[in-house]
Amino acid sequence: MYIPNTMWTWAFMLTACAQAMIILALESYIFAKFQLSLRPGMGTTPDVKAIPTYLTLFIFGFLYQLILVYDTLRLKNTIQVIGLCAYNVGMLIYASIQYDQIEKAVKTLTGDFIDESTDLWDNVHPYLIAVPCVIAFFTVVLSFVAWKLYDEFAWTIYKHISADLRMKRRFLTFQIYIALLKFDFFFFLGFTVQFLVIVTGLADAEKWVTVAAIPVTILILFLAAYWTRRENAFGMLATIVCYFGGLAYFIFKLARMYQPSHEVNYLPVRKSLTSFAVITIILIVLTITNASVCMANFNKGLKPHILKRKIGGDDEKAVRMTDLPDPSNGPGPSRMTIE
Repeated sequence: MYIPNTMWTWAFMLTACAQAMIILALESYIFAKFQLSLRPGMGTTPDVKAIPTYLTLFIFGFLYQLILVYDTLRLKNTIQVIGLCAYNVGMLIYASIQYDQIEKAVKTLTGDFIDESTDLWDNVHPYLIAVPCVIAFFTVVLSFVAWKLYDEFAWTIYKHISADLRMKRRFLTFQIYIALLKFDFFFFLGFTVQFLVIVTGLADAEKWVTVAAIPVTILILFLAAYWTRRENAFGMLATIVCYFGGLAYFIFKLARMYQPSHEVNYLPVRKSLTSFAVITIILIVLTITNASVCMANFNKGLKPHILKRKIGGDDEKAVRMTDLPDPSNGPGPSRMTIE
């Protein structure tokens, strides 16, 4: 089991844990206050379902971030370090949208669904303001620590990949691609959960196709990493075709949200869905680009480094496909001399 072993790896882990604990406490309080303020036996509406969905997704987002932080430090992945800072910025944007969406939902529900005597909005809005402030502060701290980690991990990569600049660029492309797959998962899942739980007026066929897309997408993401590791061109081509299908789907959904004939179904969650859809579209475009570059790098000497590698000291053990490689395991490219 990996344990941080330097000052900056510990700093990154502890900063992420401190942020997660504070945010989870704030979001849990808001969630509890909302649930306790609802009148019993009033049924549900999209606005009633929206607030628990926002809060639950927010909580899941930070738990998932902790998993990615551990994964990043274990693999010494410089790209994921940078990606986690960008992820924090994305959560900051979502926290700002959450404030506006919850304010509208509470004001709409007060009276019929929420007891006015609970003063729900007065009780929760200071905490909703605190959430983006906390995230903004920790984003700055994480970015500083990430800068220090980048130098630390870059030296590790240099030792494992050697001074071959072309091989380092190929490995960097591989790291970017694997990191993108992990972030793709969260934003696709976040969009789909909000879409299924809150959006009304869906045809049964559209609903079940969306439900079926969740396990299919997870399988595609796992296979995408597998094909890249094995340098399987046919598998990569099939994966890229799936990416284009996903890109078309999100562009279609984004346009549909703003069509006059359908926008009423999306209004309770449109801002949040729009942000997730836009981020997912950007990620898919970047994923397609990096997948194409990775495929162009097939059969150029990177595969032995990725398939067999070790990290650690005297008691090294084999690790999984996104870990740093060891050039001693299998044939690798010859080192370039530095003069």
